[in-house]
Amino acid sequence: MKKIPLVMMMLLGLSANAFADWELLNDESSLHYVSIKSTHIAEINSFKTLTGSVSDKGVVSLNINLASVETQIPIRNERMQEMLFEVGQFAEANITGDVDLARVAKLDVGETYTDSITLTLSLHGESKDVTSGVQITKLAGGKMLVSSLEPVIINAENYKLAAGVEALRAIAGLETVSNAVPVTYNLVFKQ
Repeated sequence: MKKIPLVMMMLLGLSANAFADWELLNDESSLHYVSIKSTHIAEINSFKTLTGSVSDKGVVSLNINLASVETQIPIRNERMQEMLFEVGQFAEANITGDVDLARVAKLDVGETYTDSITLTLSLHGESKDVTSGVQITKLAGGKMLVSSLEPVIINAENYKLAAGVEALRAIAGLETVSNAVPVTYNLVFKQ
């Protein structure tokens, strides 16, 4: 019975890959944010563990393991996990959205297209829509790169994280810590 759909696709001139999902390649992907403290000190941070996919209909799903936060300072990583993200209760942040796979299919390797997409960020029990300019590039080897064209600004207050930011500021003895952080991403998916 499973042979019938494959035969029908072949007769229609479609490859089996035309309907396959794309899986995120964690080792080739990155998500960074910049924290700003004491008014003028900016630091680049990231998350080491990302998972996700793009369905055959173009639905993007990205999961960020919040315990994988990397600030380059182990005690700060622990404080971020416990005091800000509360990973015991909120282990992941999730992002969903849509990309136009029909446009990707028309690209030659190395070609790109740009778009503005709406993403839904679910973080710390809150879900909000954000807009992101993206550049999508078709890569060799059945891969696709989805990159932010400009930083996406995420405000801690929108996700009930402001109290955690204040707790981090107090424990570190800092004058200020910004509630707004710019986020950038480069996500590689393979079909």
